[in-house]
Amino acid sequence: MGMKTKHRFGTFFYHLFVCGFGLIMIYPVLWMISGAFKNNMEILNGGLKLLPPNWRFENFTNGWSGFGGISFGRFFANSFIVAGISTAATVFSSACVAYAFARIKFKGSKIWFTAMICTMMLPAQIILVPQYIIYNRLGWVGTFLPLILPHFFGQAFFIYQMMQFAKGIPRELDEAATIDGCSKYSIFTRIIFPLLKPSIVTTVIIQFYWKWDDFMAPMIYLNKPKMYTASIAIKQFADASSTTDYGAMFAMSTCSLIPVFFIFLVFNKYLVEGISTSGLKG
Repeated sequence: MGMKTKHRFGTFFYHLFVCGFGLIMIYPVLWMISGAFKNNMEILNGGLKLLPPNWRFENFTNGWSGFGGISFGRFFANSFIVAGISTAATVFSSACVAYAFARIKFKGSKIWFTAMICTMMLPAQIILVPQYIIYNRLGWVGTFLPLILPHFFGQAFFIYQMMQFAKGIPRELDEAATIDGCSKYSIFTRIIFPLLKPSIVTTVIIQFYWKWDDFMAPMIYLNKPKMYTASIAIKQFADASSTTDYGAMFAMSTCSLIPVFFIFLVFNKYLVEGISTSGLKG
């Protein structure tokens, strides 16, 4: 058997393995999407079959009608408010801190950087109770503030990512801008921030996904149905005291995938570029 034949066989089995493994990984999502077109009996007793015997589009209508007189459109709007504002705040605040760590020498920078890195190693569950007590005393429980306001002060993971990317930008640009009379603020807004585009897009995608998919924080801080996000509202279709409408639940779960999938599809190129360059530079 020649080398070309061995190479072809190796390539064939490699692609076969990747496709099979990819199918296993994506199968639960495909099963959920197919469940959006089934009734409860077909979902619970249909096994692993994907194609529904009867396509039930009314699941989307029933799901979109929501519950308690509140349309699911309201829940989606709440999710967009929380995820959108949090993402914008995270991008700008993290970029500011990353610029300071990467390009400005100031007293105590190493101590602050170490403290920031330590926060990345701290599990979020440890500060859950202290945070709730603080927000409750401030009267913020029952509002969007606990879900949004912390992101105006930067996120350690994204600060570190942007800082690594910023270190790869030539310092000669800063020196030339300083000679032209630019302040550090102007250097950041006119030079550094635009050049951080791949890292910023990466931050937008990951942060939006995290906030859109977040279940724990909205469940803790939101106590009014009209303020529920989509992740909390979907859970309300599962009622232990009555019949659970799995079809409507799967239908709304499918709809909730669309914004994240669309953002990932559009910015996938920048996501890969941002992650790869952030890991190589610095």
